[in-house]
Amino acid sequence: MFTNNKKGVIITLILKNWSVEEMQKTYLCIDLKTFYASVECVERGLNPFSTNLVVADPTRGKGTICLAISPKMKMLGVKNRCRIFEIPPTIKYIIAMPRMKKYIEYSANIYEIYLKFFSKDDIHVYSIDEAFMDATKYLNMYKLTPVELAQKIIKDIYNTYGITATAGIGTNMYLAKIALDITAKHNPSNIGYLDEEKYKKELWEHKPLTDFWQIGKGIERRLNKMGIFNMYDIAHTETKKLYKEFGVNAEYLIDHSWGRESCTIADIKAYKPQTNSISNSQVLFEDYSFIKARLVLKEMIELGSLRLVENNLITDTVQLYIGYSKDIIKATGGMKKLSNSTNVYSELLKEFLNIYDKTTNREFAIRRIGINFANVMKADNVQLSLFTDQEKLDRERKLELTMCSIKNKMGKNSVVRGMDLQEGATTILRNKLIGGHNGG
Repeated sequence: MFTNNKKGVIITLILKNWSVEEMQKTYLCIDLKTFYASVECVERGLNPFSTNLVVADPTRGKGTICLAISPKMKMLGVKNRCRIFEIPPTIKYIIAMPRMKKYIEYSANIYEIYLKFFSKDDIHVYSIDEAFMDATKYLNMYKLTPVELAQKIIKDIYNTYGITATAGIGTNMYLAKIALDITAKHNPSNIGYLDEEKYKKELWEHKPLTDFWQIGKGIERRLNKMGIFNMYDIAHTETKKLYKEFGVNAEYLIDHSWGRESCTIADIKAYKPQTNSISNSQVLFEDYSFIKARLVLKEMIELGSLRLVENNLITDTVQLYIGYSKDIIKATGGMKKLSNSTNVYSELLKEFLNIYDKTTNREFAIRRIGINFANVMKADNVQLSLFTDQEKLDRERKLELTMCSIKNKMGKNSVVRGMDLQEGATTILRNKLIGGHNGG
């Protein structure tokens, strides 16, 4: 028996004599349609299906990417994720500055609606506007078909928050996602359904391949070179050829071509990675010189170090990625295995700058920086080295813990280093952002 008591809603489920494993699985994948733009329309009392609105930061220039556009603009032929200058000048529209805090608030509230229908153990949040639910053991309890259950949830979301949702239903997570991405958009109810046979009948010949989950343009080009242009072709290509081209990734291509997916929400919840890492990356607001980008790198290392210290973690491997403006030259960077595991800023700074100074091309403008602390582990599990000044490291670590405490209480910008005030520094500005966008 499962009981979920949430805001007075009590769900009690008593399974019959068969096990859940013996039932045919039923998954829902629910997407909040043009989520950011819909939130902005709702907040203004406007209908997203009759309002021209884009979510973008106009202060970044005409080349900035629109995070979302309203359904009305899609009807006019404007493509999602377009740049502002690509919108035809004949279309009049509202520009809404991104407000990530507001979108997170809406997403969390809508998650509360999901909890009215499912246990949190049967929900997997895929992104801020998309979630999977394992509905297998709930259909008999609610005495609803999968479509009726999806309609009930979609109606609740719209009536409560004014946000339109779409749903995919499938006998596994992959089919639910494909039903959402491809089938639902052609259905007046905004709901699509697929099982393996329906998938093969309706989508084996579907093009382009990039419409399918986890197939990007790069993979599509490689498949096309092999004479493969749809899922039927993948399913009927000799597996040895696919493994030769894609390695272990061929397995999911083959399974997905037949509409198969063995991964469940329970598997995702139970997954524990063998190794852990902490990463941070940013796209710079403009082209940066070697010197200015070096300053930003130092800021990023400090933030990463503070995160390690605050969580009592250390790393023994650092990785650096440097991407150049307009991809004029190939990205540079490298990886370094440290002699001692650490979380101390001064030590990590030395290693990263060593890689940066040796590998970065000083003649070309830099636009992207990424850092990674690999093989992260608890600091308590590592033996101290005889060849380090432990007292000095402990003093620095204590100072960083104090900084973390102040930032947590007073805000991220309550304590900053002198370098954060220099021209080209980004930390103070980025501390006001969420996910790289205006917090609102």
